Order: sequence, then C-alpha cells, then structure tokens
Amino acid sequence: MAGLNEEDILLKNKIADRIKFLRVNTGLSQSEFAKKFEIDRQILNRWESKNNKRGLTIYTISKFCDFVGMSLKDFFDFGSQ
Repeated sequence: MAGLNEEDILLKNKIADRIKFLRVNTGLSQSEFAKKFEIDRQILNRWESKNNKRGLTIYTISKFCDFVGMSLKDFFDFGSQ
C-alpha cells in the first residue's frame, strides 16, 4: 500500500480533530466515552490520533457518528466545528 500524500494526511488529521472535538463536546474523557459506548479506550485514542498512519474507514466514522447522534453528512461539515 502506498503512503499517504499531503492531501490525504490533511484529511486524516481533520477527521482525527473532528472526532476529538465532538468527543470533548460530550463532556466525557476518553475513558468515560469508551466505557459508555463499550469500546476500548486505546481504540478511541487511535481514532483521535494524528500519528495513526492508517486513517479511519468510513465504517468506523459511521460508528462514531452513531455514538454522538449525528449523520455522516454533519460529521464531514468541518465548517460547523
């Protein structure tokens, strides 16, 4: 698999920032959020990390959106941050 280009890296980082922003807006720490939604805290940490080389699948983003009660369309509306 080829490495990410600059545009891909920017999008990957925006997604990580968006997940963190939305999680923080729930008022829950990573540990609390992970416990509430029965996911491993390390997985949530990976979702929020800009150091994650692989990025996230649309399925993972959709799962996160279900947790915070938003649509994928709203998630990708980065202007609403």
